[in-house]
Amino acid sequence: MSPRVKLIFNPCADRGRSSDLETTVQHIIDKHDGAEWSTTEYPGHATELAERAAQDGFDVVAAIGGDGTVHEVVNGLMRVPEDQRPLLGSVPIGSGNDFSSNVGAPEEIEVALERVFNGETKTIDIGLVTDGSGRSEYWNNTIGIGFDAAVTVYSYRITRLQGFTMYLWAVIQTIFLHHHAPRMKIVTDQEEIDENVLMFVACNGPREGGGFYVAPDAVFDDGLFHYAMIENVSRPMMFRLIPEVMNGTHGRFKRVRMGHFRELQLTSEDPVTIHLDGEVFAGFDSTVAELKINLLPNALRVII
Repeated sequence: MSPRVKLIFNPCADRGRSSDLETTVQHIIDKHDGAEWSTTEYPGHATELAERAAQDGFDVVAAIGGDGTVHEVVNGLMRVPEDQRPLLGSVPIGSGNDFSSNVGAPEEIEVALERVFNGETKTIDIGLVTDGSGRSEYWNNTIGIGFDAAVTVYSYRITRLQGFTMYLWAVIQTIFLHHHAPRMKIVTDQEEIDENVLMFVACNGPREGGGFYVAPDAVFDDGLFHYAMIENVSRPMMFRLIPEVMNGTHGRFKRVRMGHFRELQLTSEDPVTIHLDGEVFAGFDSTVAELKINLLPNALRVII
């Protein structure tokens, strides 16, 4: 018996460029009886569609979009009991597509779509973040605090570039415009840190930002989040670190700390910007100065 497949297509992925792919997507799914698809219409819609699909008994729910679409679908699937969660599929047509790359989804749209119907599966860990007000959200690839999240905010304002080039330009803007390192106290199940922190990124997979290997040792199913933390370095030093982060070699610098954890509590002297999988959780108007991160082991099955 063929699995029931729900495809969730985001026409706004890749800054709206993905809308041109709708015909291609329809052509492929027409070959598979029983596949249904919906188009997202507003932010958060993919979360609602994914939750409803799980409740309706679909076996597979696939995000056709970028990292933001996957993030929303994951949050929808995580709202239902574990024994009712469908498989997660991903078809990368966004700006960064880091999650899809990290789990081994093919870059070719046609191949990735076919894989949704017949690909192998693996179980991955999922993260849950909760801020000081009790607001919580799931994340699947990375959570960035400080500099990294400011890059995400600036990337939203860039319309003429795409992919890695867009994120690189956002990094350069952030170095000049948002170079702030508040004092943070970070307590994990492994250690305690009390430093002025420019950037803290916790990773479930090794890559973010369309090709920055922030945590090259991160693995989705090892029961650990790996992190990279940059202390209060100068602007010239941040420019020096850019190619190192692209290659995953930044851990060799003294002002860069690498580690891992399962649980984390963070308190900052100033409110911090935060992104989850490239989606803004707390922007430049942030009031968040406290948060917790928890790892949920083996929480979701994905098609690879």
